[in-house]
Amino acid sequence: MKYAYLLILLLAPLRALAAVSEWVDFTLHNGHVYLPITVEGIDTHVLLDSGAQVHAINKAFIGKNNLDLSTGAKMRIQGVHDTEDRTTYNNVKVGLFGSEFELDKVVEFNLGHHSSGMLLGAGFFNPFIIQINYPEKKIRLLTRDSVDMNEASNVRSMDNRGNGMPIAEIGINGENFWFLVDTGSSSGIFMERRYASRAGLLDKVDGSESSRGVNSTGIQDVANADTVRFGPFEIADVKVSFPAPGETTNLESQFSETRSRIKGKRIVGIIGYGLFQYFLLTMDYKTGKIHVSLPPEK
Repeated sequence: MKYAYLLILLLAPLRALAAVSEWVDFTLHNGHVYLPITVEGIDTHVLLDSGAQVHAINKAFIGKNNLDLSTGAKMRIQGVHDTEDRTTYNNVKVGLFGSEFELDKVVEFNLGHHSSGMLLGAGFFNPFIIQINYPEKKIRLLTRDSVDMNEASNVRSMDNRGNGMPIAEIGINGENFWFLVDTGSSSGIFMERRYASRAGLLDKVDGSESSRGVNSTGIQDVANADTVRFGPFEIADVKVSFPAPGETTNLESQFSETRSRIKGKRIVGIIGYGLFQYFLLTMDYKTGKIHVSLPPEK
């Protein structure tokens, strides 16, 4: 995949930022960002998912450590492929970024191996600006008084009418579309089939693959877009997936409450790690403002 830097704009406000946290190393696994965390005093790892509207705890982690958590009300969760009622827990003790706190309404999910204890959604980061340096695998949190994101933003983006999920406009083969920005997605670009057709991708399908959400699986067709524009960058030969003929999908995060609906702009899909992997991404969850750049040279 090749990228061309089209504009060098608005970088100065991001040169020297007063960070709430120091840069913290994270682990990338299948395109997902994981950080060290303690849950109920137990060392584990947390998945950061900017597209998730809920926090989640791994069922396998609960079982492995015989946790006796305070049960809350059931929550109906809409995944990529279907919907299920899920158990929630209250007063879950968490330690992260040098702070300790408790979380309520933490949803039980199957998050794979018990070494991954939790998922933190957008609600955790709403008070902050978050910077993720994907190539160097580092992350930090910033206060809003440290950078003016209205000035620094170089991606057409916005908050999604108060549901905590930033959305951004990208161009695919010259056609512009709005996408959910989801740091918890390992894919590059996932979009509705009819809009993939508008971008001229149906004639470029070179295979299919199985996609697993939190509730079920589905089949996706895969094609490569000739060009994708993301802020001031143009990227060539980008993988795009979309539902195979006859497949249906919910184009929201796989960790969404059913009462939450994407409003405002027409959202056609989700963008994730496959698009972000070359960049330093700065996001303000409250305003939806996004800045994308190449990491500074050492």
